[in-house]
Amino acid sequence: MSVIVAALYKFVKFPDYTEKKQPLLSLCQTQGIKGTVLLAEEGINGTIAGSREGIDAVVNYLHCDSRFTDLEYKESTAESQPFLRMKVRLKNEIVTLGIPEVSPNKQVGTYVNPKDWNDIISNPEVTVIDTRNDYEVSLGTFQRAENPQTESFREFPEYISNNLNPDKHKKVAMFCTGGIRCEKATSYLLSQGFQEVYHLKGGILKYLEEVPEEQSLWKGECFVFDQRIAVRHGLKPGSYDMCMSCGHPISQDDKLSPKYEDGISCPYCFDNLTEEKKAKMHEKKRQRLD
Repeated sequence: MSVIVAALYKFVKFPDYTEKKQPLLSLCQTQGIKGTVLLAEEGINGTIAGSREGIDAVVNYLHCDSRFTDLEYKESTAESQPFLRMKVRLKNEIVTLGIPEVSPNKQVGTYVNPKDWNDIISNPEVTVIDTRNDYEVSLGTFQRAENPQTESFREFPEYISNNLNPDKHKKVAMFCTGGIRCEKATSYLLSQGFQEVYHLKGGILKYLEEVPEEQSLWKGECFVFDQRIAVRHGLKPGSYDMCMSCGHPISQDDKLSPKYEDGISCPYCFDNLTEEKKAKMHEKKRQRLD
């Protein structure tokens, strides 16, 4: 039986978020749900996985709160449970930009449905920006998209400051995995004087779900933050694995590198791997095989 993987978020004023942690965690545990949900004063963000009945129970519980009746929500499936445990965490931000005054609850860019996205990013007057981190972009991205080459979302404002000008870049379109980072990103650009700012509603995942592959302007696979590592068109499982040592996605070509050793190292961490870390990884591998 397939496992349902549900990604959800909503920016909304949520002053009582601390009180919601334990009831939500208890419900998820009772329903056999695993994953991570972040709660903050600015809203909710999470990805959870479990049975059809369990996911429905959690979503129905959230919908009972009028603030979350219109959660941004999308589903995919996995052959096995992609998470190890269930966590509900209290945070300052549900997606960390590091600039508290930037809030999608105050202003946000223009949403673009997946079916209309190709027209937007094909327009030569539009600057297209992938707001994800460099290792995510390396697996796949949209045609014409610029890669900010960030290691974390906190670096995004610096990239904008150094590379974009509201007087020169009149139209900007941005995208991310599920849409949530772009809520913050578009809000930030608007605060910096950019006038015409777009973002892909539902993110790459919604695009890959709804847009036929033969019409797609997406190239490669999409990194996801669970044990599936990546998905393709139709949200089918991708071809990547993950390095047990550094967590970087690794392709079949990466595995041909002399720097790759199953469960120990990969081309992205080999040069920085200490002998102590190698010894620990060898011990962990031995324990897994015993």
